[in-house]
Amino acid sequence: MKYMIMLTGSQRDFDMITGTGADGTVWTGEDLAALHEFMTKWNNELVESGEFVDGQGLAAPVHTRRVSLRDGVPVVTDGPYAETQEVLAGYTIVECASFDRATEIAAKLADTPHPSSAQLANEWYVDVRPIAGAPEFGD
Repeated sequence: MKYMIMLTGSQRDFDMITGTGADGTVWTGEDLAALHEFMTKWNNELVESGEFVDGQGLAAPVHTRRVSLRDGVPVVTDGPYAETQEVLAGYTIVECASFDRATEIAAKLADTPHPSSAQLANEWYVDVRPIAGAPEFGD
């Protein structure tokens, strides 16, 4: 079974990581190194176990374009969007034995390092969803 583990973030989160945050919280080189080390270890464990399928981080929400339909005509709006606090920041697709195993893999992200001074805008979470087509979940 394949599952998608979705990490969320906000423009504020991206700004903090790049040192452009308005609240003064700045990720130091050591903070970024700890984050990269953690994520590399997490990904490598999945590769070694044979459960890793794909994973990507996404660019900051400011680089988003939303395409909607208005009166039958596509309308493009550049992001970020004030009404959307959280967006998809990245994803990992795993192939493993069960939903419980996918949840266990995602739960390891609870220890993702961040600066001690960082004030999270929202409570941390990760979504885990089966990829459509799995017999026990339907399409």
